[in-house]
Parts: sequence; structure tokens; C-alpha cells
Amino acid sequence: MSENLNRKLLHQCQIAVRWGDMDAYGHVNNALYMRYLEEARVQCLASIGATMDGKGTDPVIINVGCTFLRPVTYPATLIIKSYVGEIGRSSFMTWYELSTTDNPDQLCTEGYSKVVWMDHSTGRSVPLPDIIRQNIS
Repeated sequence: MSENLNRKLLHQCQIAVRWGDMDAYGHVNNALYMRYLEEARVQCLASIGATMDGKGTDPVIINVGCTFLRPVTYPATLIIKSYVGEIGRSSFMTWYELSTTDNPDQLCTEGYSKVVWMDHSTGRSVPLPDIIRQNIS
């Protein structure tokens, strides 16, 4: 990871690359990485006790991005490691490292997103729930 400052591994998962994930260049299309990061993030958030029903206070994403380091082609299984970074009053940064099971030591993609806790009734940010803060600290 490019800015490896005080990050803690929160979660790790594997996602199979589907044939349809590839593009005309014969590698996984860049847009699919947002889906991979989303799935890893949802699993990670569930593992730290987040609810995501949209009825109360839940996490939302205010930015997301990734850097492509090497192409991935079908068949492959991605390993996605999710890290927590900077923790604020109502938000925290998440960082991702993507590699493949056939070459787990060589990153193919790095990603990030900022997770903010929001009150869906007001549309405003709220402090991180105590259990979430406890589970990511």
C-alpha cells in the first residue's frame, strides 16, 4: 500500500473471477474492481458489527478508488485484504490489497474508500457507534 500508516487488517476474503468479468483486452475490466471492493467492504463491515438496512444509522461510502498494478485474467480467485486506516469522529478510511491465490505475494490492485456513518432520516453524519469504534481500534 502506498501510504502504509497505522493500518490494521480487519478482514480477508476470496472472490472468484467470472468469465464475464473480462473485457475485450482479455483481462478483468476496470469497472469490476469496484464490485470486488464493494463485496469485500460489505463482508468487512458485517464482520465488525455494522448493519446496512438503510433504516437508522448505517455506513455509506463517500469516495472510492483503486490503482491497477497488474492485469488479472480468468480463471482466477482474488484475495482481498481490507484494512482500517485513519479513524475520525464519524468516519474511517479503508484500504484494500488485491492479489490472486496463484500469486498471493504480488499485488494486482490497491484500493481505498472512506466509510461514513450516516443517519438516513436526516442525511447527516453521526458519530461512529461505540461497538464499531471498538472493533476497528
